[in-house]
Amino acid sequence: MPEIKIVIIQPHQIKLERTCDQVVVPGVDGDFGILPGHTAFITKIRPGVLKVFDETEMTNYAIHDGFVTVESDVVKIVCDVIEEEAEIDVDRAQDAKLRAEKRLQGEKSDVDFRRAEFALKRAITRLEIKQ
Repeated sequence: MPEIKIVIIQPHQIKLERTCDQVVVPGVDGDFGILPGHTAFITKIRPGVLKVFDETEMTNYAIHDGFVTVESDVVKIVCDVIEEEAEIDVDRAQDAKLRAEKRLQGEKSDVDFRRAEFALKRAITRLEIKQ
């Protein structure tokens, strides 16, 4: 069966490098799947769940920002933060979600709504992985 190679690169390390059957990426225009033979392209990633499939399992990762390139059955993802399920602290994610929601509900002019919204999306993604 044809496979694709996925490489996840963070600023100081290669987080993951393996072969798989399919990858589902949270793109800025919606989730998209990548199978062997996919057309080459590059796009930005939004906070969401990265799904990596092989014959026997699916592994989920919380990914928060970055970009993906696809070329010759190689998927490269460059990002600042990507977390496996075991790395996520549910209590911390719930606290972050509550803080972000509180900031977004406030009417203060000193609130950075874009940062608060991004923090909320990261927290929701982390909680989604753990459920």
